[in-house]
Amino acid sequence: MSKEKLYIFDTTLRDGAQTEGVNFSLDDKNKIASALSDLGIDYLEGGWPGANTLDTNFFNDPPKLKKTILTAFGMTKKSGRSAQNDPGLSAILNSNTKSVCLVGKTWDFHVDKALGISKKENLLNIKETAKLFINKKKEFMFDAEHFFDGFKSNPKYALECLKTAYNEGARWIVLCDTNGGTLPHEVGEIVSKITKHIPGKNLGIHAHNDTENAVANSLTAVISGARQIQGTINGLGERCGNANLVSIIPTLVLKDSFSKKFNINISKEKMQTLTDCSRLLDEILNRKSNKHSAYVGASAFAHKGGLHVSAVTKDPKTYEHINPSSVGNFRNIVISNQSGKSNILSRLAKYGIKINKDDPKIQNLLNEVKDREFAGYSYDGADASFELLARRLLGEIPKYLKISKYDVSVKRESKDEINSFAKAHIEVDGKEIICEGSGNGPVNALDNAIRSNVDKVGKYSKYLRDLKLVDYKVRILNTGTNATTRVSIESTDKQGKNWFTIGVSPNIIDASFKALIDSLDYKLYKEKAPAND
Repeated sequence: MSKEKLYIFDTTLRDGAQTEGVNFSLDDKNKIASALSDLGIDYLEGGWPGANTLDTNFFNDPPKLKKTILTAFGMTKKSGRSAQNDPGLSAILNSNTKSVCLVGKTWDFHVDKALGISKKENLLNIKETAKLFINKKKEFMFDAEHFFDGFKSNPKYALECLKTAYNEGARWIVLCDTNGGTLPHEVGEIVSKITKHIPGKNLGIHAHNDTENAVANSLTAVISGARQIQGTINGLGERCGNANLVSIIPTLVLKDSFSKKFNINISKEKMQTLTDCSRLLDEILNRKSNKHSAYVGASAFAHKGGLHVSAVTKDPKTYEHINPSSVGNFRNIVISNQSGKSNILSRLAKYGIKINKDDPKIQNLLNEVKDREFAGYSYDGADASFELLARRLLGEIPKYLKISKYDVSVKRESKDEINSFAKAHIEVDGKEIICEGSGNGPVNALDNAIRSNVDKVGKYSKYLRDLKLVDYKVRILNTGTNATTRVSIESTDKQGKNWFTIGVSPNIIDASFKALIDSLDYKLYKEKAPAND
């Protein structure tokens, strides 16, 4: 028996951008798009070309994706003009995409009140829009906005809207639970009815999470016949969010009730990058990852003492519904020293560090990690700093740049001009080198002081010349006069390698300095630079 194909449609770059407090930059969108393409997403909705400068620029110079199909979003034509003369449709039509997904009204209440047009005119808008894009050889998808509410209100008209787009040649008809109020049993009943008129291979589901049922509604729609699922990474989206693909994808791949019936484009090998993909998005947004997220959360496979620990040690299946490594996560036994060692050993294995589980250095590393995490360090999003810490304690990292002291000052030159200056004293092979620089802020100045004088640092200059800081984030861990600051720095080089380092201190400059030095040391270690004599 051959399996049916399920398609995953990611809307993080559009629906996710509507999340309160989320503002993607162009660089952010490109990073996320690249990660999702690497994961194996079928469709990636990049945004709405023509609606704003950011999305327009994104489509003008689209990222290079693998097999993922970049899709432009928009809405059906406005009344009172032809599809060919609608500026909004023109911007979408001219985007560098093979596929488009346009939203249209299917709830008679919205047609009457929001659009203020006749039901017949709304059908004409859908028809003419679909015809325009299909004639231009674009893969056309119709997002049936508020479909489930519309079907409950007027099933005949809601279905007529769907059939209008489908009969014109739409590849996908996507049923949207736009206000997130529909429950799983209702989704199942309604999708089953729709499959009697439109084949399931042409139906999709777009669920919002206002009743915490978006994932359940999406899976129920698949069981009832839909073959495309739309959602976002980590469930981003306005109000309560959208269907969380980080929960949906492993369920489809790893649970027999779905995996034996359906194929998706994401392999089990790529599934092992799912946790990293989820945490990358949080890192980009400078958000703390949800420890209790299904599959990828730091606590998803965490076990406390007592009977649970005893049972899971003998047979992990007792309290783990999947192998944590299948989604790139790790088991975490929370309390005992032995369990803590297991966690550390798992992290070391990730970096290819082989060590006997009874080596006393493991306990030293465990104690150091606990002390640092108590002080405010969090290594979930700073793998480079954790790897450095582990290798230093295991005696695998030589001493590189030694900065004996540094000085940072900020001066207000005029009403609108504030400059920062930094001086660093660096010792290389017994010689002191004084490096100075300025920048937009203390961290930028300190970074420039070291890297703009890279030729001064002798044997290390060739290794650091292509180093670049691409992002800098600050998080205040507690409030008051004794607040602790955590700084995260993302770095890259000409090889396109990106790594994250972290620093913690009551002083923001000192925290930044620690993260910056880790970035330099990590680059030197990876380049196999010689030790500082």
